[in-house]
Amino acid sequence: MIPFADLEKAFEVVYPQIDVELEAHGSIQVIRHVTDMHDEIDVIVPADYRLIPMLMYDTIDGDSGLPYADWSIRFATNRMALCYAEHSQGSQEINEQNWAEVITRPGTRIGLSDPRFDACGYRQLMLLQLGEWHYGQRTLFEDVFMGRFAQPITTMSENGATVIHVPELLEPRRNSTIVMRGSSIQLIPLLESGDVDYIFEYESVARQHGLTTLTLPDEINLGSDALAEHYAQVKVKLDFRRFASVDPIFVAEPIAYGLTIPSNAPHPEEAALFVAFVLGPEGRQIMAEHHQETFATYSADNLGQVPQAVRPLCVVQ
Repeated sequence: MIPFADLEKAFEVVYPQIDVELEAHGSIQVIRHVTDMHDEIDVIVPADYRLIPMLMYDTIDGDSGLPYADWSIRFATNRMALCYAEHSQGSQEINEQNWAEVITRPGTRIGLSDPRFDACGYRQLMLLQLGEWHYGQRTLFEDVFMGRFAQPITTMSENGATVIHVPELLEPRRNSTIVMRGSSIQLIPLLESGDVDYIFEYESVARQHGLTTLTLPDEINLGSDALAEHYAQVKVKLDFRRFASVDPIFVAEPIAYGLTIPSNAPHPEEAALFVAFVLGPEGRQIMAEHHQETFATYSADNLGQVPQAVRPLCVVQ
């Protein structure tokens, strides 16, 4: 949200007749505001580009008869990091070798972004499963989550992959050491206040907020293109009735952010100008100033449907 606040200011200098209003939610929730709540939103920017085709391409706007989106652009990437504070249990001894043991100690409170609504949440599940293999700590996933929820998050071996099943009703038990919020950004105040000891967050977001972070190895941080096949051994399945029309299975892969303009956007021409600004040189520079890595080349799905003001900035995905 921080880099987009600066993007808003810079864009409004160039286009003073356009007023940009920002709103932050978990990535799935962002799309639900369009497809389920029928809010009129001009640009959506989920932290997982795959959510756009999965949840918007085949979902029809009842008013127009059109899909809510028919194109998307991959434009930025990131890595997952473990964040903590001076008051966190084990903070004086935690390091890159022992963190998996430290966070599973009795009484240690961990913040979880809700994986039903936020890409950071299901990526946290993925990295913990990958951590089991990397550190040889075979019960890491269970040590963090087992017994913490009224209905458990479970793992199963299916067709050579480990599939993490997230139930439709996901509520931490009373006095659980798991504290859950709708998006990862909502966990940061809890970490700063001492209500939780550790959170997993995108590296750029952690740096923007001045959080103390522990760098996670590429084998688990979902930030290395070279390890895409390794990541893909883990999947997250959302067992939701509300997703009856799609198959919400997320294969772990290198992090990629996406964006699109919904078909029912109230200001599509202005939205295209904003997207072009974000992807242009000034937008790229603002992103870099806030530690948000962008792709050297932006790739578009259905390039022919991308607005003309944006199309020259992209290549075919």
